Amino acid sequence: MSVAIIYSRAQDGINAPLVTVEVHLSRGLPGFTIVGLPETTVKESKERVRSAILNNQFEFPLSRITINLAPADLPKEGGRFDLPIALGILIASGQIPEKGIEGHEVIGELSLTGELRSVTGVLPVSMAMKQSQRSLILPMTNADEAALVEESICKPAIHLLEVCAHITGTEPLKVHQRNQSSSSIQYKTDLNDIYGHEHAKRALEIAATGGHNLLMVGPPGSGKTMLAERMPTIMPPMTEEQALESAAIASISRHGFSLEFWKQRIIRSPHHSASSVALVGGGSHPKPGEISLAHNGILFLDELPEFDRKVLEVLREPLESGRIVISRAAKQVEYPANFQLIAAMNPCPCGYLGDKSGRCRCTEEQINRYQQKISGPLMDRIDMVIEVNSIPNAIINQSKDENAESSTTIRERVMTAFNKQLNRSGFVNSELKTKDIEKYCKLSDTDKLLLQTATTKLGLSGRAIHRVMKVARTIADLSNSKTILTQHLSEAISYRQKVNKHQNIISSDI
Repeated sequence: MSVAIIYSRAQDGINAPLVTVEVHLSRGLPGFTIVGLPETTVKESKERVRSAILNNQFEFPLSRITINLAPADLPKEGGRFDLPIALGILIASGQIPEKGIEGHEVIGELSLTGELRSVTGVLPVSMAMKQSQRSLILPMTNADEAALVEESICKPAIHLLEVCAHITGTEPLKVHQRNQSSSSIQYKTDLNDIYGHEHAKRALEIAATGGHNLLMVGPPGSGKTMLAERMPTIMPPMTEEQALESAAIASISRHGFSLEFWKQRIIRSPHHSASSVALVGGGSHPKPGEISLAHNGILFLDELPEFDRKVLEVLREPLESGRIVISRAAKQVEYPANFQLIAAMNPCPCGYLGDKSGRCRCTEEQINRYQQKISGPLMDRIDMVIEVNSIPNAIINQSKDENAESSTTIRERVMTAFNKQLNRSGFVNSELKTKDIEKYCKLSDTDKLLLQTATTKLGLSGRAIHRVMKVARTIADLSNSKTILTQHLSEAISYRQKVNKHQNIISSDI
């Protein structure tokens, strides 16, 4: 009897727990059994492994083959265990030496000819493998992604024969070097592409600096989507840790991670017909949803009232906690969801409320019903509300302001204020806790009276008051002011306006 042990990794959320692949050959009628909670794709690996071994002139043992994927209570899915199973059979049958696989972890799907095919979730595997101080043997198509983890030792291969040659010592696999891409991120869009909207650009700058949630209200075609799409161009670049977190979530998603988005602030724009599962994640084998895929980036919800109200309500908890927990009968998975919400909406069903030409024919009841699709608790979690008016004359005349600032110029100011926040408290202003607000957002007696008046007139909740103070702190940082002044607080209050049914699309009682 012979036993071979190969180390591999499973996928459990954004974690990659260690799996010990035990291969046992014994006397008896020929058979091939896989135990250890394998899913259908794992069970089917026996046919891929058998063909790959035979097609490469190895002998497939006519024995009773038992494959144990330990731990037994961890579900196993995907084709990632094909390569370790094949190597285990070859080692257990004495066709390749066991010593050559020591200090390695192995993942990879096999074709019938023995070629290695890519698998999902390689980045979490590489991160976990680095902590175990082993090297990783994987498909060549996954090598660039795995090498994003600094100091990881990745040895990619194209074919099963290359891995066998490495184990026997005939031709060792080379360590894959990380592709040192340019540190500067190039965007195809720029804020100076947009005519006018200086007020909206100012709001975007504040939101990007402090990580504040923003709602834009305006008629169709006024430029709300264009403004949102250019938000990433002025946001601070991600740190290495943030980039790895975002890439790891994308890696385990259905479409995988693309290297062209490395360190870029992602903007996710789900359609308004999206379900709550599509937004928060889920399924029988829970996958990350849009809010997790937007981690460290932007979740842009266009036509906000067109989303189902129950779908929008699922955003309330992640907006506060920055994570989402998906519970199923058999398991519980937690995904990070620290995203910035940017939303856009029309003021009424037809979209032309407040238009000077009087095109709006919506009744008061229709307008109220449309606007009330957004609940009060959700609106309470939006830091800033701005109006985006249509500017047809500027577009027709192509009257772009010569002094319009580029995204690069604005991003420099954002970075300066952003670094102030990190040096002061360790995180951005939108993440300040109650004790931090008391410490860093102190107001003068005059400003306290102003905020009290605003609270009474606008009906601000305790959460809304704190959000006003956080926005005021961000505006003060952009002004290079150590303290919050009256003009900073006044501007912050102006962004807590309410969408209403009157001729002015957005109004404030202050």
